[in-house]
Amino acid sequence: MLLKAEKLAEHLKGKLAPLYVVYGDAPLLTLEAAETIHAAARKQGFDEREVLSALPDFDWNQFVAATGNLSLFGGRKIVELRIPNGKPGKGVGVLTNYCQRIRQHAHPDNLLLVSAPQMEWKDEKAAWFTALSEAGVCCKFTTPTLAELPAWIAGRLERQGQKADRAGLVFMAERVEGNLLAAHQEIQKLGLLYPPGPLGEAQIRDAVLNVARYRIDDLREAFYARDFGRFARALEGLRQEGEAPQLALWAITEELRALLQLQAGLKQGQPLHTLCRDLRIWGTRQQSLQQAARTFSRAALHRALRAAARLDRRIKGLDHGGSGDVWEGFLRLGIGLRENRPAGNA
Repeated sequence: MLLKAEKLAEHLKGKLAPLYVVYGDAPLLTLEAAETIHAAARKQGFDEREVLSALPDFDWNQFVAATGNLSLFGGRKIVELRIPNGKPGKGVGVLTNYCQRIRQHAHPDNLLLVSAPQMEWKDEKAAWFTALSEAGVCCKFTTPTLAELPAWIAGRLERQGQKADRAGLVFMAERVEGNLLAAHQEIQKLGLLYPPGPLGEAQIRDAVLNVARYRIDDLREAFYARDFGRFARALEGLRQEGEAPQLALWAITEELRALLQLQAGLKQGQPLHTLCRDLRIWGTRQQSLQQAARTFSRAALHRALRAAARLDRRIKGLDHGGSGDVWEGFLRLGIGLRENRPAGNA
């Protein structure tokens, strides 16, 4: 069965399933979940552990042997199977067969724990993964968004007897966005530096480093939401990480053009779902673009597109009259959009 990540701890208080799968784009959370499962299993008599890593050249006979043999000491055994790339390859049939066996209670003294990174949607729909979810419990762990991070940090601080006000939590979230492991380390640092109890914003500012990591998608999300403080932080983060300015320009230009096409189609009375299909806009991006199309004026979008064209020439060395760094140009483009007029005045 599929189990929400936040329900795992409560689930582990009862009888354990014969198989668990923990996966997702948050390595810290999947690792912690695996350790939680180990602890619960040890309490229920699983006192032996065998770890296998299914790398591309993995011999799946090792898995068959590990799951087919009883514990050397007559106890119960945890077999941990790590799939670093999320694709079992030649092991698909082996895993499917094992799931059939444990559904028949062939190996009640073995507990299989499978860990994997984020998977593509088609892998989550694959027969081998479906077999795992039907034979045991699957938990997916995702990295908290910027909006979710303050609550996540508050929960972690509470574990070590500390708490912070909203301003301190937001400040910290902005400094660790996209880097959950660093967030965990910064929270632990606060536990070492200060005693249990309330933390002041000044204490957090003095202690927390700026360890945020940004992706191109973060730049897009900040653009949609007109959160130009985050837009500026994402630009600076991408620049410091050595991201090619061409990639940032492509992402910004793609969104500007999509917004203009969406606005034009909506003005002509075309259905939103048809426009999104034709523009190949899917998932959460559809909702974000729809909201942005109603927020930005066409005049502001056209000005931004012209600014993007000038940046493109500068990157290619063709705009000899331009001044300033390309990344500063991106920032000025964002500031120009912040001065957007209502769509009715475009």
